Amino acid sequence: MDAFEHPGGQAVVPPGEELEGLVRLLDRRGAVVLSGAGLSTESGIPDYRGATGRRRSGTPMTYQEFTGSPEARRRYWARSHTGWPAIAGARPNAGHHAVERLRRAGHVAAVITQNVDGLHHAAGTREAVELHGGLRRVVCLDCRRTSTRAELDGRLEELNPGFRSARAELRPDGDARLPQSAVDGFRVAACTACGGVLKPDVVFFGENVPPPRVEHCYELVDAAGSLVVLGSSLAVLSGLRFVRRAARARLPVAIVNQGPTRGDELAGLRLDLPLGAAMTEVARLLDAA
Repeated sequence: MDAFEHPGGQAVVPPGEELEGLVRLLDRRGAVVLSGAGLSTESGIPDYRGATGRRRSGTPMTYQEFTGSPEARRRYWARSHTGWPAIAGARPNAGHHAVERLRRAGHVAAVITQNVDGLHHAAGTREAVELHGGLRRVVCLDCRRTSTRAELDGRLEELNPGFRSARAELRPDGDARLPQSAVDGFRVAACTACGGVLKPDVVFFGENVPPPRVEHCYELVDAAGSLVVLGSSLAVLSGLRFVRRAARARLPVAIVNQGPTRGDELAGLRLDLPLGAAMTEVARLLDAA
């Protein structure tokens, strides 16, 4: 029986043939890729849960906390300023390049990413939909003016010279762990146009993805021949809803992720493999077909 005819019945793939089902699925063309943090770990950006599926320590900043407290904003920007060089210096890895290779060959029709690191775009997938926004942009919450993070980084460096001299552990959201003593005294930059509050152009916890963006992603899934999830635990509804929609429409669903996901029972094929090597091999096999 073709494992992709009946979403919800997880396929048992014989040893040594782990990738064959995914190759067959992508060979049908028209796939939509939904990517998550696990795709970027090989670029040096930590994911949220790791291979065990257990959430890493640390509480993410919520939208309500950020907008309601100047001290919370100071803490966020101090940590984000410290972690920014690692994000700015990150480069697409083999997984990102394989996805773009599959897109150029017509096997992948569209990419939706939960990541905010911009690495799909850097790999050439310019039309990848950044579901949660991107760290490389900044928006003023008052006048809605947007600017680049590179511009803001220069301003923060001028306001806080030498602040990044200490080594710090990078977190999945692009910020870094810092003691409160290091945060105290950090100077936050305001919007140059109106003096308003600046926020990274990303969707924080407690904030909704813009409805037009969600609707666009639904349209991509509805037009797809299949949905392939790469490196996402699907722990939050913003990504899981697309898997549920595909399964309801009886579209084939495949998940490649190291560690369990909330969508496993909806997948016709579930693979636990390193993404860079796995997707590079899939692209090679399809090129050779």
